[in-house]
Amino acid sequence: MDSGAEAGPSFDLPTKMRFEALLLPHLDVAFKLARRLTGDDHDARDVVQEALLRAMRFFSGFRGDRARPWLLAIVRNAAYAWISEHREAHIEAYEPDIHDSAGGDAVATPECEFDRLEQWRAVTDALGRLPIEIRETMVLRELHDLSYKEIAAIQDIPVGTVMSRLSRGRGMLLRHMRRRIPAIEHRR
Repeated sequence: MDSGAEAGPSFDLPTKMRFEALLLPHLDVAFKLARRLTGDDHDARDVVQEALLRAMRFFSGFRGDRARPWLLAIVRNAAYAWISEHREAHIEAYEPDIHDSAGGDAVATPECEFDRLEQWRAVTDALGRLPIEIRETMVLRELHDLSYKEIAAIQDIPVGTVMSRLSRGRGMLLRHMRRRIPAIEHRR
């Protein structure tokens, strides 16, 4: 082993067990947030890996048992650091595999399946066009069902700003969707 290499944090067994019990259940949500912010599976894996290293480094300062908002704040910060280092301001939207959201519904006709796929692509495209701060807020609320208070803690902003971003984001999303799928005009 290289004597000049920086050693990572070493946990005693109870700390390691607590870390795993509190954080590992939230890796899927952490990855989904990173993927939405970076727009790419590979980049999201890098971000989550960096976030977990940061979480390990600072775990001794974590108090309580609500690790999800704490971990997502770290993922968010790691994603923004990664983006500023590797990308320009605009990020292409990630298009998830249509089967990720498929439920146990009855077999749909090809036409229904095509319509569902087109609607999903339209929503994903619209979400990807939002400014990253608003997109992040929308993803945390609408896709990960976090409370306003949890989102405010993750983004380090007031709850009122969360509510404002959600309102603006929903309006922007609706306007884009109306341009992409004209039938939405009549549903409102």
